[in-house]
Amino acid sequence: MLIVLAILFSQLFAAHADAAIYDAELSEQTLHGPDLCAAAPCRDVMPAAQQFSKRKGAPSYVDAYAIEGGKTRLVGYVFLSTDVVDIPAYSGKPIITLIGMDTSGVITGVRILKHSEPILLAGIPESALLKFIDQYIGKTAASRLVIGRDREDEKAIGLDAISGATVTAIAENQVISRSAYEIGRQVGLIKSTPRPPARFTAVKEELDWAALLKEGSLQHLVVRASDMGLADQSSPYMDLYFGYLNAPSIGRSLLGEHGYKRLMDDLKPDEHAIFIIGNGQETFKGSGYVRGGIFDRVQVRQDPVTFTFRDTDYLNLYHLQPADVPSFKESAIFIIRSPNFNPAWPWQLTVLANKANSAGGKTFVHFDQEFWLPARYLEGGRPQVDRPQAAWKSIWKNQKIEITLFVLILGATALLYALRDKLVRRSTRKHKPWTAVPHHLLWIASVGFLGFYLKAQPSITQVMTWFHSMLNQWKWELFLSDPFIFIFWVFIVVTVLVWGRGVFCGWLCPFGSLQQLMHSAGQWLGLKRFQRLLPKALHDKLKWIKYGVFFILLGVSFYSMETAEKLAEIEPFKTTFIVGVWNRTWPFWVFIGGILGWSFFSERPYCKYICPLGAGLAIPGKFPLFRLKRKAECQTCHACAAGCGSHAIDAAGKIDPMECMTCLDCMVLYYDDHACPPLVKERKSRENQGLPLTPINAGGYFISLDSVRRNLSDKTAELASRKA
Repeated sequence: MLIVLAILFSQLFAAHADAAIYDAELSEQTLHGPDLCAAAPCRDVMPAAQQFSKRKGAPSYVDAYAIEGGKTRLVGYVFLSTDVVDIPAYSGKPIITLIGMDTSGVITGVRILKHSEPILLAGIPESALLKFIDQYIGKTAASRLVIGRDREDEKAIGLDAISGATVTAIAENQVISRSAYEIGRQVGLIKSTPRPPARFTAVKEELDWAALLKEGSLQHLVVRASDMGLADQSSPYMDLYFGYLNAPSIGRSLLGEHGYKRLMDDLKPDEHAIFIIGNGQETFKGSGYVRGGIFDRVQVRQDPVTFTFRDTDYLNLYHLQPADVPSFKESAIFIIRSPNFNPAWPWQLTVLANKANSAGGKTFVHFDQEFWLPARYLEGGRPQVDRPQAAWKSIWKNQKIEITLFVLILGATALLYALRDKLVRRSTRKHKPWTAVPHHLLWIASVGFLGFYLKAQPSITQVMTWFHSMLNQWKWELFLSDPFIFIFWVFIVVTVLVWGRGVFCGWLCPFGSLQQLMHSAGQWLGLKRFQRLLPKALHDKLKWIKYGVFFILLGVSFYSMETAEKLAEIEPFKTTFIVGVWNRTWPFWVFIGGILGWSFFSERPYCKYICPLGAGLAIPGKFPLFRLKRKAECQTCHACAAGCGSHAIDAAGKIDPMECMTCLDCMVLYYDDHACPPLVKERKSRENQGLPLTPINAGGYFISLDSVRRNLSDKTAELASRKA
């Protein structure tokens, strides 16, 4: 009880300490004085510095110096967010943030000095905000930082939102990223290409809605109900049309001459108007503007800069001029007030939302639609824009040789298995080089090339990611970013459905191959007489452990993917091939050492009893299109079962594709007339009677002598008829 009370008191004390930044009193020196670091904890955000300058520049910042051998060396810059931008959060007041950035443009520290977010005191701890800002450390000022998932095609880095405080997260992201970008540009760390101001052509044509939509002067963004995990699929979550109003021809077409002139008279230089009309189950205006003055559902983004709208940026839109305008429930004009926005370049409208997930919680998602003013409205047409190539495409191009070799190995494996009938017919139980040699070559290639070199070890974490992507938001870029894992999974899915899990698990899995090589090494070292399988009865109980592990991990992932990924360390793959055993602590060494040590004496113990990936593949592989062959005599004969290293053959002679590693030993016996009891019996009977041995057919039996005699008789008659 004392321990419980101590924990409770410590939590209360910690909560009180964290809450100290809510409406904290900041001195005039901190907010506006010349010596920022005399009043603010600058070393907290720039640990490498011992000395700081006075405020300088516009917007203002502080130089940070390290003292080395009595001399000073510039190591970075410290700045207060309110010196750079004035972006309100949910409360309508800014989150005052101290930011450090080194001389290469990397953010070294972020500290919130004051916030006025009451929502962080109503069920959401301040620690959530502090955890949120920790994500910025190590990011560069030039990075595109967005709330939500990574956007690899645009080289945008995703940040986890604050659950239940989305507006606060949006505002703070603006504060940190824009402050760092502006100071980085001022001190010369970010080189921005000058963009000439947009000059509009004197097009006087007025177009209807359909024509504007066709030429791209209007854009359509639809967020489906299914995209948001909604039960009601009768209408979209959000159905928006939007466009840019400053271009004279477009503005007059949409607002009419009088409405366009009045809007332009109200706009100041460097101010731009866009309009949005919408239908759907949800409003694009959100609810944040009601209390906090910020619209939390829509943003405009251009390059690394994101523009968030306040209530002062909103104008009512009462009427649109074209007669063919679709009906709409809500409308608005938003004003972008920034010299950093250039309408000649492409920009995006972003819809931000909280999506219901299968675990009963919510996931922060975003949906984008690009707008680029048609060339005929710009003097000189559209500027040349070098769009960055999607990251996954660059990865694939830079690894062409490795990808080719990888595909060849997979193709060779599939070809060998497809020709397995020919390989096993050339082998016998005592001499099987046609199966053993290809197996060992593939195991060596799998461990050395696929595992240690390419680090292409499939994992249960990828299975969990697939499940969540299918249920939440599918992103091809997420899976294409690693070409080897992507290709491997295509191969795995096809082969599991066609032949079962054994082609991957038994032939190509890097860690499974490592265990098999350990077992072979044990034989070469003279340990064969000590190599044993667990009793079949015990095996049949222990084999279910891996299925339990699989379903536990999958279930936990719906509660917390982070927790599931930690539990997935039960897979030794990450430690063995990706991180390296030498980079982990002793429990990992003991775990992997125990598995490989056991493998000297028993085949693939981890695969048979623990592997959640194998369990996940075994379930869809239970009913493959093509199974290994069996004979009627297999129901009573146990020759194959006695030699099955996977214990995959039951008492009735059936092969369980969920456990079979397709080693092909049973198929060697299937055609071996000195090992398969039915064939041995037939062979001895013929030898005793002085009868010839005929070839063995696809059913695993000697071709009958009567059939041979009939064929010979038919051929003799055919030859006689030809001579006559």
